[in-house]
Amino acid sequence: MPAAILAGLIGAGIGKSLTPAMHEREGAAQGLVYVYRLIDLDRLGLPGSALPDLLDAAERLGFDGLNITYPCKQTVIGHLHELSQDARDIGAVNTVVFRDGRRIGHNTDWLGFVEGFRRDLPGAPLNHVVLLGAGGAGSAVAHALLFMGARRLTIVDTDREKALALAAVLQTRFGPGCASVGEAEDAMPHADGLVNATPVGMAKHPGLPLDPSLLRPSQWVADVIYFPAETELLRHARRIGCRAINGGGMVVFQAVEAFRLISGRQAVASRMQAHFEALCSTELGPQADSSAADRQSDGISRQPPNPEGRQSCA
Repeated sequence: MPAAILAGLIGAGIGKSLTPAMHEREGAAQGLVYVYRLIDLDRLGLPGSALPDLLDAAERLGFDGLNITYPCKQTVIGHLHELSQDARDIGAVNTVVFRDGRRIGHNTDWLGFVEGFRRDLPGAPLNHVVLLGAGGAGSAVAHALLFMGARRLTIVDTDREKALALAAVLQTRFGPGCASVGEAEDAMPHADGLVNATPVGMAKHPGLPLDPSLLRPSQWVADVIYFPAETELLRHARRIGCRAINGGGMVVFQAVEAFRLISGRQAVASRMQAHFEALCSTELGPQADSSAADRQSDGISRQPPNPEGRQSCA
């Protein structure tokens, strides 16, 4: 009899998530009976404070693991028995594994960003990077950039205290001077690249996360948003000649690692990438709205949307 895996995703407004189908398709390809359920707080009419009860219920029902997204990536930590070193350092959890009566929290977002960045922006300089957003996604991206060798990171967020807290954590782990808090207008003229780790650019949050005139053709731009595949930020960046990538690589490679943690089986990354591309082209309408960015406060001011912009899909 094939092995059976029961997994799920807890979050708010997750009805368009590609994660269930990606996991189930990869499970089927490996001969598993893989069932992945959405546990959408909005659809259930539940507040974020219902998280402890949902974790208890999932554990009693025999779930092997859960993915966690906004608004629960930080609050889930207090309801776990153990954290991986990555989750502890980043201060956010996106995967919970149930093993032998214990709940173990992991963070695969940072690894997803690393793998996607290396694949899609090979050789991109990392002397100075500007990061927009200091929430759960921003924290994971910050750790990923410094892990890859970024020498200096400027964090931009409307919540200055949040940005300062993240910078302090990064300096503790990676060394003094590796991260600071600033403004995009001051940092962009000296930066090699820009990462948008806010929801600005999603279908429900249209617009630009910074003044596009700050970009130069010699810079690279990465957006953690993967739907639409080309945000207004990416469209402008490509128009002026920047190397630019969306969050598709991040979401695929974080799912590859989450699949391994939950199922105990190594996923085939190229196959999960194919699952992702097929899902984008056949299962989602033009107004679908999914993002690797957790849906916290934007952490950045919006610029007016480009009236010529339109939605697109990878």
